[in-house]
Amino acid sequence: MNKVVLITGTSSGLGFEAALQFAEQNYTVYASMRNLNKKDRLLEESAKRNTQLKIIELDVCQVASINQAVQTIQQQEGRIDILINNAGAGFAKTTEQASEEEIQWVTEVNYLSVVRCTKAVLPWMRKQKSGHIINISSVGGLVGQPFNELYCAAKFAVEGYTEALATYLPQNFGIHFTAIEPGGIATEFSQSATKKTMGTNGIPQDDYLPILQKYIAGIQERAAQGDTQSFQQAHEVAQVILGIAQSSAPPIRVRTSKWAEEFCQYKTNLDPKGKLQNSSVVQALLNEQV
Repeated sequence: MNKVVLITGTSSGLGFEAALQFAEQNYTVYASMRNLNKKDRLLEESAKRNTQLKIIELDVCQVASINQAVQTIQQQEGRIDILINNAGAGFAKTTEQASEEEIQWVTEVNYLSVVRCTKAVLPWMRKQKSGHIINISSVGGLVGQPFNELYCAAKFAVEGYTEALATYLPQNFGIHFTAIEPGGIATEFSQSATKKTMGTNGIPQDDYLPILQKYIAGIQERAAQGDTQSFQQAHEVAQVILGIAQSSAPPIRVRTSKWAEEFCQYKTNLDPKGKLQNSSVVQALLNEQV
């Protein structure tokens, strides 16, 4: 029986590539997106690769939409084996410049969406005593970066959420958790972050401008030079996700490139997969061996 995987945010970028690669490996793929008007490109590429996938509407910021999508999959398949919380958006703007609406938005789309989608599938995975929830985090979930404090805060929250769930659900209900931590990905994601930074009136002309210009110039220079170390292609990161999903003993966290490993080395060198810290917490707080 093919495993059933639900992937959020599949209209472009990493989610788009992940949906196709899982379909190529004969998973039953439910590729979800907020706007179904964007489905044609994914369907066309799926046909080119001679794969099949099912596209379903799901807005990760709306609880009713999430629950409806999960219920539909359960009715059609009777199970969900893998949830990939991929939907998210970049945001690079200092706290002073960010509006209240932007602060709420970046938290909603990058963190609360993960909680809501996870909450929707957990009862079913718990009942079937198996499952794997893969959260697309970032090196920004481990290391704070200039002008990314709000985005990093949301991704730090995803990391803590993933770690905490991994302390008691795997051994009791067979549900595993993994945080995927890419560096930069050359997709519409980064373009979206730039648009949010610029805003409707361009870059704010304030005290932060010289620092922001230095930050943006560095990104543009690396991109122009074809920096394949810090900027991976979406299909490369999707391959990592697929490998993790196929693992019988998945890590709690994993970086997706040599650059990402080096960037996070002071946070991860002692425990790159997160397993040692997990074992320590389970022993200390639950008095169990992992």
